[in-house]
Amino acid sequence: MQQRVSDRFAFLRRSTARFDACAGVVAAALALTALPAWAQDAASAPAETTLEAGKLPVPAAPPEANLPAVDPVISDDAFNKAIPSLDVDDDPELGRPLESIEAFERAMAAKQAGAKPSEGQAPPAGNPALADGTATEQIGDAPVTDAELSKPLPPLDQFQVEPVQFAEAEEDDSAAAVVYRVEVNGLDKADAETETDLRDLFDALSALGDGKGKAANAAMVTARLTEDEVLLERILASEGWFGARVRTRLSRGGTNENDREDEDGGEPATQGASARAAAPGLTAVLDVTPGKRYALGTITIQAAPTMPAGLVEKNFALKVGEPIVAQRVQGAEAQIAVALPQEGYPFAEVGERDVLLDRETGQGDYTLPVTIGPRARFGDIATTGDLAFDAKHVGVLTRFKRGELYDSRKVDDLRQAMVATGLFSSVAIEPQRTGEKVEGQPPGDDAEYVTMMVTQDAGPPRTIAGTAGYGTGQGFRAEASWTHRNMFRPEGALIARGVLGTQEQGAGVTFRRSNAGQRDRTFELTAEALRSDYDAYNAYTGRLATRIYRDSTPIWQKKITYAVGAEVLATGEEVYDFAVGDRRRRTFFIGALSGQLGLDTSDDLLNPTKGFRLTTLIQPEGSLQGGFTPYLRARIDASGYYPVSDDFVLAARVRFGTIQGAARDDIAPSRRFYAGGGGSVRGYGFQMLGPLDPNGDPIGGRSVNEAAAEVRYRFGNFGVVGFVDVGQAYESTMPKLSDLRYGVGIGGRFYTNFGPMRLDIATPINRRPGEARVSVYVSIGQAF
Repeated sequence: MQQRVSDRFAFLRRSTARFDACAGVVAAALALTALPAWAQDAASAPAETTLEAGKLPVPAAPPEANLPAVDPVISDDAFNKAIPSLDVDDDPELGRPLESIEAFERAMAAKQAGAKPSEGQAPPAGNPALADGTATEQIGDAPVTDAELSKPLPPLDQFQVEPVQFAEAEEDDSAAAVVYRVEVNGLDKADAETETDLRDLFDALSALGDGKGKAANAAMVTARLTEDEVLLERILASEGWFGARVRTRLSRGGTNENDREDEDGGEPATQGASARAAAPGLTAVLDVTPGKRYALGTITIQAAPTMPAGLVEKNFALKVGEPIVAQRVQGAEAQIAVALPQEGYPFAEVGERDVLLDRETGQGDYTLPVTIGPRARFGDIATTGDLAFDAKHVGVLTRFKRGELYDSRKVDDLRQAMVATGLFSSVAIEPQRTGEKVEGQPPGDDAEYVTMMVTQDAGPPRTIAGTAGYGTGQGFRAEASWTHRNMFRPEGALIARGVLGTQEQGAGVTFRRSNAGQRDRTFELTAEALRSDYDAYNAYTGRLATRIYRDSTPIWQKKITYAVGAEVLATGEEVYDFAVGDRRRRTFFIGALSGQLGLDTSDDLLNPTKGFRLTTLIQPEGSLQGGFTPYLRARIDASGYYPVSDDFVLAARVRFGTIQGAARDDIAPSRRFYAGGGGSVRGYGFQMLGPLDPNGDPIGGRSVNEAAAEVRYRFGNFGVVGFVDVGQAYESTMPKLSDLRYGVGIGGRFYTNFGPMRLDIATPINRRPGEARVSVYVSIGQAF
């Protein structure tokens, strides 16, 4: 290779010699063009200037110029001798034409091979290695037989450029994966000094833990290890170890693959080994040195005096000497922010804490600024925004009066009451200062009235709802309703309702005024028509009823409920006439009053787990045709719930009912007492317990007693229930304990955010002829 390069340089020297000779002529020509015009033209030259053959002209200075004498750098003879001769006779080489590179390389090849190549022989003599020492041809090595190089270039207008296609590397879906385990050392000491299980907290938040022991490469493990290093330091600092130190390393096969801590204890550094793919079996190690745990040294609360005195200190839970735990510090500050608005200070603000740590003593001096603000009492109510109702009706929902000491809990209660109306997308209630002082206050109490500004954002007032259920003997039943909750403001709703079932069909319309002149009081007026087709009776009923009540809802469960009302109904029903031995249709006109009182201490309306419920219903009513025949219907229901554990609940219920003052045949069948079915004694058909006619159909009675017990077990969103029901209806006016019928079964529950879905399967004990072996009940909510 070196020799071949020297030969090329020899060729260049020969060509350069000719170029140098020409360069002298070119240089002289350039020098000549640089002379002034008079110097280029001998005829126009001054007298002092001469042009001699072979010499450069030397311009003479103007006569008026006063120039110093300067010796020439080189004499004219020396300069003329330095210029090479351009005469071909003197240098025949200048007259020879330059050979082509092809001919030059052929000559060189012949020189190297020791033989003279023949005319037309392809250089370099069939041996590419003679050109540059490699078998790969370069441009200069290309033989004339290369068709592509010898082909003439196409015209520019016909030249087409094709984009270069680069081969793309195929993606490797089976990326080299590594497995790893996590080792945390030194955290036991911190765990022993705190109530918080720090390891469990770390495991719950760990990036290494989220990876479940697998990563694409060691670099990914290292990144997770770095993230967990910061996490551990934060966890320890939150428990008072502000000087905790965490060292991390990545090991393999029991040896240190990537020690990310300098030997002199410097800052962790990511080494190159961590970026290389590693074999399976890595260990991510976090060595924890908790250090000293800091405790509260002094506590200083910067706040103005309150009334009563010491409100801030009374509601501040931190004590001198206890560890500085972030959760406790934040909780103590939050307690102040909550307690002061509950005690008449709606504008109180908790400032930014300052904790000064002393490394020598291991204590932190805690300082907290608190702005108390003015003491306030409730004033007027104002409202703004997209209104569902005016400020006057907002006042109906409040549990406070003007002049009462401000209490944020009552403000929250008002907000919940407004949300419970179902008329808002959002509601905001804020106190606004008025500067109006409250007169007649004790000395030192400079309380002022605050206006409660209610910002309303009315939501869609219309609702479509539906329920569905199935029970053996009762069949399928579906109910749908359309409600405009604010058609008659404020809170005047119009409800259209329809019922469709295998044994019941009907429709009705209801006007309902919620919070009618008083919070939680509802006025209702209903008109409906209903067809019922049961084994006990077949009835066509028209009903007009009104009532005022206070009842629980899924949003607002109340401890005490009541209802008073009146109704008038006309019903045509088939009854069994023992005198004629067959059924016949009779028409009943009934007027009734009703009163109901309830006590509810349970913890949930649809899925109670503790507490009890007690409801009493009294209905004085009478038949209106052929005179007035009064009688009294009364019923008592009670249920209780006892949680054995978080998963097991024992539940039980009882019912007693009686009708006094009328013979059974003078009472419409639809107003009598029955037993059996999903809400009564499961395992029997709907209303199938009690007196029967000769055809085996129920005819109802004037008294009833029922009882039930359930064992409820819940696991996650599912549950299993075992139950026993007992009951009977009687012709007598008072219930008895004779001829009781029992049903047992098992049920499944699926718990949702609106209550449990219920599926019960029951069978009767000592089943009699005609009774079903198995009964199925599907509904929403627990059986009781």
